[in-house]
Amino acid sequence: MRPETWCSRRLALHYARVTVYRKLMNRTLWIIQILLALLFLFAGGAKFLTPADQMTQGMPAWISISFLHFIGACEVLGGIGLILPGLLHIKPGLTPLASAGLTIIVIGATVVTVMGGMIAMALFPLVATILAAFVAYGRWRLVPLT
Repeated sequence: MRPETWCSRRLALHYARVTVYRKLMNRTLWIIQILLALLFLFAGGAKFLTPADQMTQGMPAWISISFLHFIGACEVLGGIGLILPGLLHIKPGLTPLASAGLTIIVIGATVVTVMGGMIAMALFPLVATILAAFVAYGRWRLVPLT
């Protein structure tokens, strides 16, 4: 077998593996993006629909209703930013930015939950943080939207 043939076959196999990896990673990222978008659209919308006294019940005193409305607006916009740029192919670079912003918000939610003494309840925002950070990294470096 000639060296050129062996090398070209090996290179073709490498490109085939990379293509399969990129397709699998792209599907995985889309699934996580859709789930996170649903989560944040629901959580952000709930911050506007829930009565103020019911929402601030059991929260630290320094968290005002205005702050919760601000976080709700950020969550709704972030949830939209996870899906629409990639779906419409308009400014797809906004998707990792939205995911990074949501990561920061959910880190804050995790810290506030732990400060409230509910360590077991902090697992849910911690998982959401890890997933949002994975989407941010995945859409920046692994499989950017084009």
